[in-house]
Amino acid sequence: MTDKEIKELLEKKFTFFQHKECEFFPCHNTSKPEKFNCLFCYCPLYALGSECGGNFKYTENGFKDCSGCMFPHVHENYPKILDKYDQIVRIASEHREPQAEPKETESQE
Repeated sequence: MTDKEIKELLEKKFTFFQHKECEFFPCHNTSKPEKFNCLFCYCPLYALGSECGGNFKYTENGFKDCSGCMFPHVHENYPKILDKYDQIVRIASEHREPQAEPKETESQE
């Protein structure tokens, strides 16, 4: 994306959302709660592991601890998150279960 395209994208209302009445708002420590973007409340990049681009650490049990990460909550990172969707789709397709055959249903006349 060009700088102009990014600027135009970030001007769109759907790229920023706040839920100030949420009991967890803001869910990360920040000195700028007015700029806290709740759009990606659950980070879509979590599944990317060490390639997510955020500031995380692994716990002793091997889980990602993202409590120190603001990456998905910064409005300007919206285009960067979109750029990683190809990786997310690839991971999801690698872990996809085979589709079951459609069940026959009785018609309701």
